[in-house]
Amino acid sequence: MPDVFSKAKRSEVMSRIRSHGNKDTELRLMAVFRANGITGWRRQVVVTAKASTVQEVKKVRVRPDFVFRRERVAVFVDGCFWHGCAEHYRRPKGNRKFWDAKITRNMERDAAVTKALRKAGWRVLHLWEHELAKKRERRLLARLRRWL
Repeated sequence: MPDVFSKAKRSEVMSRIRSHGNKDTELRLMAVFRANGITGWRRQVVVTAKASTVQEVKKVRVRPDFVFRRERVAVFVDGCFWHGCAEHYRRPKGNRKFWDAKITRNMERDAAVTKALRKAGWRVLHLWEHELAKKRERRLLARLRRWL
């Protein structure tokens, strides 16, 4: 069935759809936390940190996937595609210029957020989506326990 919108209109409609996080990966990590008795975490807590830029000092509001307040640890679960995983990222064949810029911006934002949180006294842990696989669970738990 042909699309009822023109290519330009479809692009506009799709650009207005906003995601609400990486729910599947977050649920998988929550299951790991619960199964292994890891407590003290909260989901989607807004953390404010000061980020210094060349021109000014501004506050950065960050929403890590998981926060351990007492330990001051922020945990991000990064999707292999959206954050440019060296092991799994495959550049789309179409519209390469757009995707290269998009993934680069995501990686730069990740670095800036990490720097701002560390400057504010937080420890930041980035986990890749592929690290949540059942066969890698032992390694994931060892890494989590070093941080917590």
